[in-house]
Amino acid sequence: MNVSGIAVIVGGASGIGAACSRYFASKGADVVIADRNLEAAILLANEIRARAYEVDVTSEAVIRECVARIERDVGPVHSLINCAGLIQGPTRPLEMSMLRWDEVTNVDQRGTFMTCIAFGAAMVNRGRGSIVNVASVAGMRSLPLHAYAPAKAAVISMTECLAAEWGPAGVRVNCVSPGFTRTLTLQNAIDLKGFNTDSMTSGAALGRLVEPTEIAKAVAFLCSDDAAAISGVNLPVDCGWLAGSAWSAYGGLRAPK
Repeated sequence: MNVSGIAVIVGGASGIGAACSRYFASKGADVVIADRNLEAAILLANEIRARAYEVDVTSEAVIRECVARIERDVGPVHSLINCAGLIQGPTRPLEMSMLRWDEVTNVDQRGTFMTCIAFGAAMVNRGRGSIVNVASVAGMRSLPLHAYAPAKAAVISMTECLAAEWGPAGVRVNCVSPGFTRTLTLQNAIDLKGFNTDSMTSGAALGRLVEPTEIAKAVAFLCSDDAAAISGVNLPVDCGWLAGSAWSAYGGLRAPK
């Protein structure tokens, strides 16, 4: 699987983004980590021999400046991976402030769109490029995440829209929707707060959490030449949670026989 060329991972200093940064570097890509946390981005960049840039995806001007710097300093971007995002707890809608709703939506939805537009403009002009947005299975089901889930649903929709818009220019746009993934944040919650993983895995056909590297491998595939005919898809990487979760109405998943 060939993922050579310049790959920019936005939100690439932690979580799924960091897994993507490491995996792309291991496959020979020229990795650029763009993150709000510049210190963390530099630390990881030094570890994997990548480059680090600071970016705030809530600011259109900052994004465009970051794109210009990367294109000037590093070169034409072949792959863009949008991993920047804010998570949200299961707050009831009548208890959620619009300030919090705006914070989540501005990063997860608006920020993803602006980043696609800023990097995609150069790709369209060059007639090549690949974009992979990281959404969530939360955008595909009804969950008590009244800002996060609609924002991720919007990411899936914008992926399809941009794929159709830019396909004639040779730019592919796809999406990966992770299920419950064992990031450092989730693992800390399990270890320190005693989170029970049963509720997250009982509906998953494979009966386990997703590992961050498994998300990174799916992202890399969609950016690679092996996926040259794939655009506009949303690929769930969820250990079969979407397939198995509705079985709770029939007593849950059954032991194989």
